[in-house]
Amino acid sequence: MTATCQPDAEAFEAAAAAARGRTPGVALRLPVVRRLLGDALTPVLAYRRLVRGERRLAPSFLLDSVTGGDTVGRYSFLGSRPVAEVIARGPVLEVRDHAAGTSASRPCDDPLRAMPALTRQLAPGRWVAPAGLPPFAGGWVGYAGYDTVRYTEPDALGPGPPDDRDLPDLHFQLYPELVAFDHAEGTLLLIGSAALPADRDASEAFSAAVRGLDALQERLLGGEPEPVATPPRHAAGRRGGHAAPDLGPSSLGAGGYQDAVRRVKEYVAAGDAFQVVPSQRFEVETAADPFDVYRALRAVNPSPYLFYLQAGGAVLVGSSPEILVKVVGGVAASRPLAGTRPRGRDAAEDDELSAQLRADPKDTAEHSMLVDLHRNDIGRVAEPGSVGLTELMAVERYSHVMHLSSEVRGRLREGVDAWEALRVSLPVGTVSGAPKVRAMQIIDELEPVKRGPYGGAVGHAGFNGDLDTCIALRTMVVLPPRRRGGPWRVHLQAGGGVVADSDPDAEHQETLNKAAGLLEAVRLAERLFGGSDPPPADDPAA
Repeated sequence: MTATCQPDAEAFEAAAAAARGRTPGVALRLPVVRRLLGDALTPVLAYRRLVRGERRLAPSFLLDSVTGGDTVGRYSFLGSRPVAEVIARGPVLEVRDHAAGTSASRPCDDPLRAMPALTRQLAPGRWVAPAGLPPFAGGWVGYAGYDTVRYTEPDALGPGPPDDRDLPDLHFQLYPELVAFDHAEGTLLLIGSAALPADRDASEAFSAAVRGLDALQERLLGGEPEPVATPPRHAAGRRGGHAAPDLGPSSLGAGGYQDAVRRVKEYVAAGDAFQVVPSQRFEVETAADPFDVYRALRAVNPSPYLFYLQAGGAVLVGSSPEILVKVVGGVAASRPLAGTRPRGRDAAEDDELSAQLRADPKDTAEHSMLVDLHRNDIGRVAEPGSVGLTELMAVERYSHVMHLSSEVRGRLREGVDAWEALRVSLPVGTVSGAPKVRAMQIIDELEPVKRGPYGGAVGHAGFNGDLDTCIALRTMVVLPPRRRGGPWRVHLQAGGGVVADSDPDAEHQETLNKAAGLLEAVRLAERLFGGSDPPPADDPAA
């Protein structure tokens, strides 16, 4: 299959000349897009062609979306073989420049603030793009964990509890080339970018970008397709009964979560905090391939932010309902969710439950508190007077539940970028509490190990300056086997907001229910697809 590029060589050279005329002597970066029919591939099949089974720990990603519980989002994005990675662990920042074949580490006290300079270093050039591109056409994909807040509040929080997994606090991968599915138009877009330093010939830059798309297309469409596990007949119908799921050991030990809730209530009664969000982590083992777990999670718990992220020594598999922060055209937005009801059996019961949710004083009070926290976060980076609510306590309906939802927006101040908006928002009150810093101090006292990716941000930051991240909730951290041929280890983490009248046993059960929803996807993947051959514990891709 062949297709022309947009723009073609002549139009590209004209666009480059016009941009150089407006900003002489400035390095540029221009997108080059190849549009193909998308009816022969799905995002799952395309990902498996780009990332063969033996590379199931190598850096790569698939970002997908289902809105309103059943409507597929317009775009899916996927990529592999990033040209660079940025990895932060405590005070050390590692930059892996795969294009140059180098790796270097240096001290860094705030990696999110280092990201703009690293972008200029690793992918130089001012982005010049026509209208009509997908919202993400190249840039960074990755995560900033809950514990990145320790870079912004070092005195108040310190290093925190130990990290028993040695996971990065932050891990972003750089993709000048990626694949996008446009589900509305039924097309497949191969997106690359041409780096154009001031002294580089435009035709040479265009030719290099086209060669990159040729190679991407060959990996995607050429050669033997990678087998994708398919379920045996009637596999989905086999049920494991109604026994309580075995979630494995808790990071807090038996009865530990109830004890944490009681301690939080003491702090709330003493006036230290209004709300604290403790969590507990469970570990289960599985022979199922992490990518098949993602496929199962997408089926049982579709959400606006579905992601599969291979991040070196771990795989993140998630189905998050909630924006952390989104920046488009210099406007930052967040969308707090708080207050939950199950979906009704029909439209009439849905409406009745929605009305109950809006009228519940506890749910509306908690939601108002979170809205105030989000207003404060965006207010730290927004122009004075620009922060406001575009929606207040609407009811958003998902596949199994409905939530109260509001939207906070503000225009970024001059000189403030999307990375800074993310930096000041981490972590949101949904996963910490209020006031945030004191709530996090209490969490550090109660939780014995670092949270890692849980409660942080997962998403992308584009060359165009926009950013789209979700909260890492309903997220599994999948770790490679400890021994050759051993099982994958899956960490399921869940928490809940604790206030003065919270019941310890009920709060504990809520976390079990949340974790059980993730475990359902693991067990479904086992039933549908069986096991995989995990990479050895010393896989070099890690």
